[in-house]
Amino acid sequence: MRITFLSENFPPETGAPQIRLYEVSKELINRGYQVEVLTAFPHHPNGIIPDVYRGKFYQFEYYEGIPVHRSWIYPSPKGSFWKRLFSYFSFTFSAFYSVLKAKKTDVIICISPPLFLGITGYFASKMKKAKFVFNVADVWPESAVELGIVTNKRFIKMAEILEQWLYKRSWKIAGATDGIGQYMVKQGKKQEDVFLLPNGVNTETFAPKAPDQRWIDRLGFQDHMVFTFAGRIGYAQGLDSVLKAAKILEMEDIKAKFLIIGEGPEKENLIALKEKLNLKNLVFHDAVPVSEMPTVFSFTNFSVVSLKNIELFKGARPSKIFPALSSGVPVVYCGEGESAELIENNHCGVLAKPEDPDSIAEAFKKCVSMNENEYHELSSAGREWVEREYSWKLIVDDLLKNINH
Repeated sequence: MRITFLSENFPPETGAPQIRLYEVSKELINRGYQVEVLTAFPHHPNGIIPDVYRGKFYQFEYYEGIPVHRSWIYPSPKGSFWKRLFSYFSFTFSAFYSVLKAKKTDVIICISPPLFLGITGYFASKMKKAKFVFNVADVWPESAVELGIVTNKRFIKMAEILEQWLYKRSWKIAGATDGIGQYMVKQGKKQEDVFLLPNGVNTETFAPKAPDQRWIDRLGFQDHMVFTFAGRIGYAQGLDSVLKAAKILEMEDIKAKFLIIGEGPEKENLIALKEKLNLKNLVFHDAVPVSEMPTVFSFTNFSVVSLKNIELFKGARPSKIFPALSSGVPVVYCGEGESAELIENNHCGVLAKPEDPDSIAEAFKKCVSMNENEYHELSSAGREWVEREYSWKLIVDDLLKNINH
């Protein structure tokens, strides 16, 4: 079988979609499948295209053994909504050149968001006489509307029409969460034409390891319980509540340290909030390569996963949960819904109400007061659950089962 992936994002960029596409592609190639990736030049998250790609419209390369077609995109990380929209459409159209350059294929799997890339995916499937699978990681425009990112009613209506058009023309839809899958069935898709393609983790790369003393010494985290948030620092994460909760622990002289590692549009605002709170027990750190994250988890006691308190996120399944659990690091989940139930049912973390500093602070205190046996139970249960259900090998098994017929 020949499989083509169409995605705006791919390594060397970092992030959940990039990692998922890389790991799934590698696993498929290792099994003898022909795989090609059609993507944009690297630009996320800082909106800067590296010198090696700058000024080009198209380039073919092998990225760690994966055949990759890259085409032009107008990068716009912090621009207005209309600039971001132009960015989406710039790749939506330039990707057609990569489609022409790519080999024959049996299945085209298009990754959304952005929703508009589905246009390319659908017409590419017609050009290549291939089946069209729409991989939806975030329901759009609904998510953008709920977050207040999109407010123009005419644009919202047009996006909803496009959304329905793409769903109807997809051979199958792969949802990143059960909630997305249920949404697709409600939209009229047959249950047998919807399957789960969740985030996963390389359980060999992310495994329990001894604490890295160099990091501990550099950060000044000796003799403290360490809580780490690692990932995109955006509006959706609601991290201001985590800072306020950290302040509560600081005022009560509880021996805890907090690390926020990553980049994003809310980082400057959060740094300003840290200064306003005069917060001494929290450190901001630049993003690090994915290859460095197992080391970060080695000295982390609990991984913090936080979301805004909106209805949409009750169906979310944040990718950052799985590398932490695979590393033997329990999760403090500040959210409700699907992920909260998974963490509670599999006994691998502590729950807090989203955007509620008091509730989050209580969760942190519960973590600090745990004895060694209680902590070990959470750590072991998380690792076992991820190995059992979220390794990339198992996820690829399920993908192949759903696209092989």
